[in-house]
Amino acid sequence: MKLPRRQFLHLAAGAVTLPAVSHFAWAQTYPSRPVRIVVPFPPGGVVDLYARLIGQWLSERLGQPFIIENRAGAGGNVGTEAVVRAAPDGYTLLQLTSANAWNATLYDKLSFNFIRDNAPVASIYRSSSALLVHLSFPAKSVPELIAYAKANPGKINMASTGVGTVGHVYGELFKMMAGVDMFHIPYRGWPLPDLLAGQVPLMFEPIGSSLEYIRTGKVRALAVTSATRAEVLPDVPTVDEFVPGYEASGWQGVGAPRNTPVEIVNKLNEEINAALTDPKLKARIAELGGTVFASSPAEFRSFIAAYTEKWGKVIRAANIKPE
Repeated sequence: MKLPRRQFLHLAAGAVTLPAVSHFAWAQTYPSRPVRIVVPFPPGGVVDLYARLIGQWLSERLGQPFIIENRAGAGGNVGTEAVVRAAPDGYTLLQLTSANAWNATLYDKLSFNFIRDNAPVASIYRSSSALLVHLSFPAKSVPELIAYAKANPGKINMASTGVGTVGHVYGELFKMMAGVDMFHIPYRGWPLPDLLAGQVPLMFEPIGSSLEYIRTGKVRALAVTSATRAEVLPDVPTVDEFVPGYEASGWQGVGAPRNTPVEIVNKLNEEINAALTDPKLKARIAELGGTVFASSPAEFRSFIAAYTEKWGKVIRAANIKPE
């Protein structure tokens, strides 16, 4: 049967609007069942902690459980791949971290493309690290450290929690920008106890895990790595004050598989941004040495792209390869 042209066009227009209408209706009722937030690292760490803080908020606001599922392995790649391969329906989310951006360059043969396959939902916080030295270390400031390192090339040991971790990549950026050579020692565990004992002289360590030792005078913080001084350490200068342009900060946020309906992404973004205005959550983030980082999905996507590009250059220049 041949349809009149006007009737055909009317039916075609209706068919085009159906997906948009169904997505809108879907978002209106979302979530109608429990949601998984996959944490690509073991339980008990700072990534797990933030996922649980946000998951609890979302559970209370949206009326469905947001269940934390830890899927650790390969520097976060195991959990990340599980999410990017999941159905894009808003019921599987990923706790994103700066490690996701580093891994895009660190690992040559990933079976997914982080930038392409991830739909950024909302950012949560940014964190700074501190450049720590043992109390007996001869340099008492960043300029003294640079002078000492230049006088002793390759003789200062710089500890980290492993290849491609915060302490490693932040240290490599410092070496490049300050024009110094320090010898990297990757640990399989936490090297701070060895720093406190004087077995290694220097490391870059997140403020959240080193603040107590800095405040009690057990270790010396020469500088913080953020662009501005840390609220919890106002008397400690930034590296940038001595090495112009140096900035290194971590971050966390929430992502979803690509093609997740924009209405669901926007709904989650709105709720997470509301959480970031809560005084109790803001205070908890500050206690952990971080600052609130709110954004729209588009802003978060642009941030991740720029961050991935910046650290990709550092990783390639330093020839960092995963163990």
